Parts: sequence; C-alpha cells; structure tokens
Amino acid sequence: MSAVAELPSTPVAPSWSQKLAELDRAQKTKLALGLLALVAVALAGFFMTRQADWRVLYANLSDKDGGAVVAQLATMNVPYKYSEGGGAILVPSDRVHDLRLRLASQGLPKGSVAGFELMEGNHFGVTQFQERLNFQRGLEGELTRSIQAVAAVQSARVHLALPNQNGFFREQQKPSASVLLTLYPGRLLDRAQLAGIVHLVASSVPEMNPAAVSVIDDNGKLLSATPEAAGAGGDAQQLQYVQQIEQQLSKRIIDILEPVVGRQNVKAQVTAEIDFSQTESTSESHRPNQTADSAAVRSQQVVESGGAPQATPPTGVPGATSNQPAAAANAPINGQAQPLTTGTAASAGTSPVKKESVTNYEVDKTIKVVKGGSGAVKRLSAAVVVNYQPGVEEKGKTVNKPMTPEQIEQMTALVRDTIGYNKDRGDSVNLMNTPFMAGAAQDTAIPLWKQPEILELAKSFAWPVGMVLFALVVLFGMVRPAVKAMNAPPPPPPTELLPTAGGQLNALESDQPDRPDLLPAPNAEKAVEPPSAEQLRLEDARVLAKQNPIAVANIIKTWVNGEAPA
Repeated sequence: MSAVAELPSTPVAPSWSQKLAELDRAQKTKLALGLLALVAVALAGFFMTRQADWRVLYANLSDKDGGAVVAQLATMNVPYKYSEGGGAILVPSDRVHDLRLRLASQGLPKGSVAGFELMEGNHFGVTQFQERLNFQRGLEGELTRSIQAVAAVQSARVHLALPNQNGFFREQQKPSASVLLTLYPGRLLDRAQLAGIVHLVASSVPEMNPAAVSVIDDNGKLLSATPEAAGAGGDAQQLQYVQQIEQQLSKRIIDILEPVVGRQNVKAQVTAEIDFSQTESTSESHRPNQTADSAAVRSQQVVESGGAPQATPPTGVPGATSNQPAAAANAPINGQAQPLTTGTAASAGTSPVKKESVTNYEVDKTIKVVKGGSGAVKRLSAAVVVNYQPGVEEKGKTVNKPMTPEQIEQMTALVRDTIGYNKDRGDSVNLMNTPFMAGAAQDTAIPLWKQPEILELAKSFAWPVGMVLFALVVLFGMVRPAVKAMNAPPPPPPTELLPTAGGQLNALESDQPDRPDLLPAPNAEKAVEPPSAEQLRLEDARVLAKQNPIAVANIIKTWVNGEAPA
C-alpha cells in the first residue's frame, strides 16, 4: 500500500514577518542596529539643515545694557546665545531687524548715542543753561554718529568746549573739540581720513578752527598733529611714497631681466632718496641798456637860461658929460674899429647861455618766483644680483657658468635705462653675477592643502560628508545583507512524492531530477566508485527535508496516521 502526497503547484510567497522570523539572531541584530543608525543619521541631517543662522544683534554692550537686553529677549521667548568671549548677543538671522526695532521702541540699549532728539523732551521751566547743555549733548551725539559711520571706527566719543559768547568781552574765546576713537582690530586711519574727521567736527561748530580739534585713539596716542609738529619728523605718507617708488623700480628691473636669465634667477633692490623740502626763490634781472632809438623815455626835463643883450653899466666921472648918451658910431665900413673912449657911455653886450637837460629812460626788470615741488628724486641706487646661467661642458654634463663681461655690461645698461639713470644726479647701479645657494630660488608658496581657505572649506564639508559615508557603510554592511537574506527565493517543492520500501522517498517530478554533487569524504583521496541510484535518491530526500521541512513533516504525519493524502 502506498500513499501519495500532492503539494500545491504554486506556493504562496511568505510575508515580511515570516521572512524576518526565518533570519537568525545575528542577522536580526545587524538589521536592527543598521536601521537605528540610519534613522539617527537622518535625524542629525534634518536638524543640521534646520539649524538657525545666528547673527549679531548687539555688540560691545555694557553689562547693564546687556542684562536688560537679555531679560527682554527672555520675556519675548526669543532664543539667543553669546559669541566667544561674550562680546556680542546672537539671535536668529531672520529676526534681527524686528528685534532691533522692538527693543529700540523700549529704549534698549540705553547706552546708545542720543542726538538732537534730546531737544524733544524739554519741559516747562527749563533754564537757559539746561537748554545750552542739551544742545551741546545733542551736537556731540550727532557728531559721534557721523564719525562712527567711518568703516575703520568701532566707537567714538566727542567732547565739545563751547564758550559762552558775550558782547562785552573784547576778545572772544574760540571753541575747541576733542575726539576719542576706538578702531577695529587690525585697521588704521590714514591722513586723509583723519583730516576728514577733523574738518567734519570743525565745520559743524561755528567759528571753530581745525587746529583746535584733537583726535586720539584708545591707547592715548595723538593722531591729529599741527603742521609744525608734522613737519618736524618723518611723515608716514612720505615714507609710504618712498617705499612705493622703490618697490616699483625693483619690480621693473625683475620684469626686464627675468625673460633673459629665467624666473627666480635675479634679485633687485632699489634705494631712492626723495627730497620733500619745498623751496621758493625770487630773482630780479635787468636787461642791458638799449640804443636811443629803441629806448623808451619815462620822463624828460630841459632847463635853458641866458642869451638876452645886457647894457654895460656907466663908467667915468659923474657929471653932465658922463650922463650924455653915446654918439652914433662913425667908424668906416672897411676900416679898423676904434675902441671906445673912456668917459663915454658903456657899449652894449650879451650874457652866456645855460642849458640843462634831464632824460629818464625805462629800465627792463624781470621778477621770477620759483617754488620747487616736494617729492623730487635726489638720487637712486640699484643693486642687482644675477644667478649663474646653465651651460654644457665638453662631456655633455650640465653645469652653471658665470656670464661674460659683455653680458654683464649689457644687463647693467639695461638696468640703467629701466630706472632712469642720471649721472649728473649721482645715481649708481651695481650688478653682480654669483651662484645662488641651493634652495634659495624655491617657491615658498603655501601648498594648496595647507591654505587657510581650503582648511576652512574642508572643515565645513567634513561633517556632512562623514555622515553620508557612515550611512553608506551601515546600509551596505548591515542592512543590505539582512534584506538580501530575507528576499532569497525558496527552492521549488516537488509536485509528487511516493513512499518506497525501507521508508525512502521517490520524487516523481521528473525522470531525471536535479541532484547535487556528492562531496568526497574528508580523508578519502579519491572516489572508488560512483554513487548508486539508491544513494542518489536518499540524498535528494535529505536535501528536500532541509529545504522544505514543513512539507516533509506533513507527509510523514500522514504516513503515521494512516490517512489518505489530501
């Protein structure tokens, strides 16, 4: 009597719970830990992406103002934190402007600079002194706000000395001002910015001289100086100008010689003597006397006297005879003139003529005023060092050889033309050809992986990249093997099983079923003979019992109970 158990041809796919139940304890543990790690990575990434961007609400507040601001933020349920060192209060970036306006409406922080809004709160009965004091405080606050608008100024304080003007005083006292500046770390004010601050304060107060404005920094150093004090010592702007000229000339020498001798094979230094003194000279020149025709007459004076006939005074014995007029001349025409006789009237005569002439001419005069500009180059000195040039010996070995005197002379002339050599000015150029020390010409640039920008960028990406890599390791190392084991397809069950003698099972699915290869015994060197058909059927039954134990158990249960197969 034989019983036949027929299995369903299309097995039902097991559910996820059944697949999970079929896993062993190690696989279940790995799957649980992997899922927990993935959930933790996902939550960390979620909270990191939703982390608030903190920005500065107020910085450099006093302890009193900082406490009042923090208390108000706690009242409004606004998250906040302090920067490193407690120098600033940080809040979420999307609420900075709203919080500033709301705190300003409540008068916080109270240490902020007040301007002319102080004049709005005047009450009845304010004295003239209080009005002047409020006006001075408001003017100081407005000037402080204007000075703090400069990029390099962190904070400022302005003190004004405004004397009381009185018409009874003959000499009125002039106003003055003092400015205390606190600069940002690493920043400086140049002369133009200092002059701008000084003129800003002087122009805001009537009758204030810019020389009466003093500017100092938080270290007590006087930044604004009078022109006399500035001219006594070296000026920072003048030193900067000298350094700029020297660097520019050195760069020009290197740029003209590097194409000839190669990069990093030439070094140049230029020393410039600059004359910053301002000179003023006046000269007066007269042209030589010109001819009378081309001369210009300024004035002329002519004085002429004499020339009129003058009678001879009477001579002789006074009486009637001497008083008689002289008789008419009766001298012969061609005869000799007879002399006048004494006792007669004096003959007529003429006086000498006197003529005086004074002429003034215009004289050429040239007045020339020359004012020399500051910053003129007095002398230039250039020192140039050139490395030996590579050459080839007779054996073909590369060695460094010195340059020829002709090459040195050509390079020296090239350097002279580059810097504008002037022999009359006393300029000097010295070019030396010598081998450089090993490693002196190496590039000292910081490697890419050591640059601060790259390090900062790597730090910013380290956490996200690390999280992604950790998630991938967990996914492929713990979760994926467990899921793969759960989704492994089960072997197809046999369609018909027959009991045989001795309790053996006979698979009737096919005439030649697939049988696994039998492995040889561990100690056997080689198989003596191939397995028989009975051994093959027995091995098939064992494999079926291992792969589908439920179906085999049902078949055996049917045999034991003696029931007919379903």
